[in-house]
This record gives sequence, structure tokens and C-alpha cells, in this order.
Amino acid sequence: MKATVLVRPKQGILDPQGDAVQHSLHKLGFDVSTARVGRVIDLELEAPGVDEARATIERMCAELLANPLIESVEIQVDGS
Repeated sequence: MKATVLVRPKQGILDPQGDAVQHSLHKLGFDVSTARVGRVIDLELEAPGVDEARATIERMCAELLANPLIESVEIQVDGS
């Protein structure tokens, strides 16, 4: 089963990369009020169903892929 995990800094958490992107876009003439930079993690895993895959990925996020204190996580599982 294929899944994508989007990890971003939570609102209110400093995001120096996002600030640099926003500043650079302004210099290029783009009117951008906010830019946040995160990570995309593509996974392929064996699971009997979407619910089980989501539960496994949530454990992966809690144990390794994200810091729940400062990052938000969005999980997209094919078939959901």
C-alpha cells in the first residue's frame, strides 16, 4: 500500500526556511503572505487495509518521522 506523509512546522513555530522562501518570493515580485517549508515522505508498506496502514504510519510518525511538539502531520493513504 502506498502512502504519503506531509510533515510541517506547527503554526506559531519558527520556520526560518519558510521565511527565506517568502522573502525570496517577495524579491521576485510575488505577493506571498506566508510560506511554510516541510517534508514529504513517500512510503510503501504491507497492511491488510487502509485503517491498519494509517495506524502503522501514525506510530511511525510518533516514533521517528515527526516531532509532535513542533510539527503537524498529514497522512494520505491510497484508497482512503
